[in-house]
Amino acid sequence: EKLDLRKQYKHLFSPSAKKIEVVDVPPLQFAMVDGHVAAGEGPGDSADFLEAVAALYGISYTLKFMVKKRPDNPIDYPVMYLEGLWMTESYGYDIHKRDALTFTVMIMQPDVITPELFEEARERLLKKKPGPGPARLRLETFHEGPAIQTMHIGPYATEPETVARMNAFAQEHGYTVHGRHHEIYLGDPLRAAQEKLKTILRHPVLGQN
Repeated sequence: EKLDLRKQYKHLFSPSAKKIEVVDVPPLQFAMVDGHVAAGEGPGDSADFLEAVAALYGISYTLKFMVKKRPDNPIDYPVMYLEGLWMTESYGYDIHKRDALTFTVMIMQPDVITPELFEEARERLLKKKPGPGPARLRLETFHEGPAIQTMHIGPYATEPETVARMNAFAQEHGYTVHGRHHEIYLGDPLRAAQEKLKTILRHPVLGQN
């Protein structure tokens, strides 16, 4: 059996870069890691962030192959995109400020991944790559709910322009932005050419006034 969450939730992962869209994100299951980027550092320079991302990909591919190769009801599926929830310690998010950041990085997991399977995969990952990374992992349901989103194309340094468009849309349509700044990385944020980066920006909103 083949399962593709990218197709199942296509409306959440293929927004236009030319407009702001309103979506209602259902409860979804993620492998997650919380962490901290020190003031003055960028995520790509942060050992804490890099460790978190490595642990996420490690367990995601471990789970994928465990499920694909099991003798009973094998299922194949692609590993989903890396996502990040960001906030400064003083709340909010401003890419121009080098404040300390807290983050939750996460990769969506299909419902076939149970807590028991997740723990088995974590043990396998720990044996293969001992270290603190796997111990930081957790499996959790995240319900974002109503949100606005758009595609940002280009370097992260130009994100404020896109965020400004999102804020203007929210104000015009009577939405109140709340929660953490959400980025969904359609390419590798650590390797792709900056001008070619595609990042979905999503902000949860409260209903129209």
